Amino acid sequence: MTPQPADLLVRCANVRTLVAGEGPRRALAVRGERIAALSADPDGLDELVGPGTTVLDLPGSTVLPAFDDTHTHLISAGDSAHDVAVDGARSIAELLDLIRTRAAKTPAGQWIRTSGHWQELNLVERRFPTADELDRATDQHPVLVLRGVHNQVLNRHALRLCGIDATTPDPEGGSIARDGDGRPTGHLIDGLALIQPHLPAPDPARKLDGLRLASHDYAATGIGVVRDTNSSLADLDALAQLRDAGELGCRVRVLLTTMGFTSVRQVEDVLDGMEEWRRRGDSWLSVWGVKFWMDGGIESGALEHPYCPAHSPVPGYTGQLAWDEQVLQDAVEAVVRRGWRVGIHAYGDRGVRTLLDLFERVQARLPELPHGTLVMEHGGLADGEQRRRAVSMGIPVTVQQPLLFDVAAVQAEYWGGERVSHLFPAREWLDAGADVSAGSDFPVGMYGAAHSLFGLTTRQTVDGVCGPEHAITREEAIALHTTAAARLTGESDLRGQLAPGRLADLTIWPEDPCTAAEEELDGLRPSHTILGGAVVNPR
Repeated sequence: MTPQPADLLVRCANVRTLVAGEGPRRALAVRGERIAALSADPDGLDELVGPGTTVLDLPGSTVLPAFDDTHTHLISAGDSAHDVAVDGARSIAELLDLIRTRAAKTPAGQWIRTSGHWQELNLVERRFPTADELDRATDQHPVLVLRGVHNQVLNRHALRLCGIDATTPDPEGGSIARDGDGRPTGHLIDGLALIQPHLPAPDPARKLDGLRLASHDYAATGIGVVRDTNSSLADLDALAQLRDAGELGCRVRVLLTTMGFTSVRQVEDVLDGMEEWRRRGDSWLSVWGVKFWMDGGIESGALEHPYCPAHSPVPGYTGQLAWDEQVLQDAVEAVVRRGWRVGIHAYGDRGVRTLLDLFERVQARLPELPHGTLVMEHGGLADGEQRRRAVSMGIPVTVQQPLLFDVAAVQAEYWGGERVSHLFPAREWLDAGADVSAGSDFPVGMYGAAHSLFGLTTRQTVDGVCGPEHAITREEAIALHTTAAARLTGESDLRGQLAPGRLADLTIWPEDPCTAAEEELDGLRPSHTILGGAVVNPR
């Protein structure tokens, strides 16, 4: 009987299937959305070539599963796709020039916003711009400068528009920087709740185009699945429109946001809106659960010992917890009782300890929760005892080496270099037997499969090598983005390995990421990212 032809056949130097104990393969066939067959002989599947088969003959290339980014912000990437990119600025003057250029072609009164992927310590002034400085770029437009997820800077026009003045109380879980007279300087930490109501309603077409561009850009770096950890119900609707139009460049697993929430009722409202997604989810777009915050980020992560004095808003400052602990526990229980999962941001060591205490109480009250229901996002400064606790409790953790790559110098200003060197101890998490997977935390860290591998295996950062004892092997790093990541999303039977019957989600690399020279790894990109048998980024 003549076998049914394949839709796609790849011949290459090596197919790394990541199936334990399986030898090298050199040919892979795809039929429909699934892998149909593999062979150790590059010509071993030629009988599956038919008149409609696409053949990729790449004798020097290596095939790997598509990578997951298990903690990122695709929505932020999409929303900033049309914003002012300032990551190339090396001074406040250059940053202002970029904003001034945008202002020259923007009608007066319209908001101007920057993308969030940049660090103030990369500027020669090593600080944020002020509201008064932003006014020099334009005082005819409200300006919002974003840095990462937690920092915002407004010009005076925007401060007035948002009603932020000397009498405005700090936002819940955040702060408003003030001068000696109590007047806002323009810099806010976790202040989006004060800003968001005054921003224009998103242009639906612009939002969809930004998400389309961003999702394909993730794929171009080898990322086939993103776990977006800060989406709203409106964002989910936009993603669904792209999915229905066949324009998503990567698969998306959504965590609905609770940023700025203070009550269980607010969480219940989101849960009500999530109900229809029990039926609607598919392999391209599904809801994973709900995202909470235990503590803050670079400037407000909760520590056991004080921040560096120069960055302590009050003497002995140890960061901030984002929720009342009992309210947060009630909210978490509301989510898991409805059968959803929760991922909770915990960055500093006090934040990690407090989160494990909360998870322990939830597990005691609800002992039958399935494994993977409660997840620690970041676990940044987790010490040995906290790692052992997480493992004994069965708590998965996501780590983000690209975050450390970009913020090492900034974070050292707040925490000191010794503490920063122990952020994201991947080696120790693995040695402890943790269920750990990896991501980027874009826009704080830059997304990209090889970029993350480079950081995980070298501990290289913009501030030099940071904590080299925490480095892991390339094979381990790849597993954190593939097999371990698929386990986190509950899709180990579909993704993470290359085997017959699995989704044909693969990346093709001109050089083997396992053996490429260290100096070449960081910039390595796949020639093809293939999802469900379709090429989404031919280069």
